[in-house]
Amino acid sequence: MEEFEETPRQHYTEAQKNSIFNNEFMPHINSMYNFAYRLTLDGDDAKDLLQDTYLKAYRFIESFQQGTNAKAWLFRILKNSFINDYRKKSKEPSKVDYQDVETYYNSEDVDRQITPDLRVEALKDMIGDEISNALNSLDVDFKTVIILCDLEGFKYEEMAKILDIPIGTVRSRLHRARNLLKEKLSTYAKQMGYKNA
Repeated sequence: MEEFEETPRQHYTEAQKNSIFNNEFMPHINSMYNFAYRLTLDGDDAKDLLQDTYLKAYRFIESFQQGTNAKAWLFRILKNSFINDYRKKSKEPSKVDYQDVETYYNSEDVDRQITPDLRVEALKDMIGDEISNALNSLDVDFKTVIILCDLEGFKYEEMAKILDIPIGTVRSRLHRARNLLKEKLSTYAKQMGYKNA
């Protein structure tokens, strides 16, 4: 895996591996879940991504150098897992169990006035506030830098390592992402009584 190639492998005993996992990786599980949720926008997908990340972290634990930034290392694994899974899903056609669809539409429970765009209903209750909507509407590269910097507090150097891009790219991407977010929130800000600077 590309996220583990740069660090020489350590030789840990099983007890050391468990200690590293419990003491260095597990304290970040809430931040990791939040990051996964912000990327996937789905609780079940976020849990799957989190589980996949922690399985990879344990599997490749000998590539982790004890005493370094465990949170950044985990975020990098999660980000790469998300990107790889996102690419894989975007290339495969959607799978629908037509038997389930037919059973549902033939049942007495179906609302005949159902909206033609089911995505509207599915997403309606998931996200409540304008800021989340604006953030979630950004391209994944822009959303990720905002989450890492402004919500998780990573430094540019850490972000460059997590995202595997130069610091200059981190700065320009973050600047662009903030401007896009500002544009998306300008109407909302006016409604809330804020004036443009």
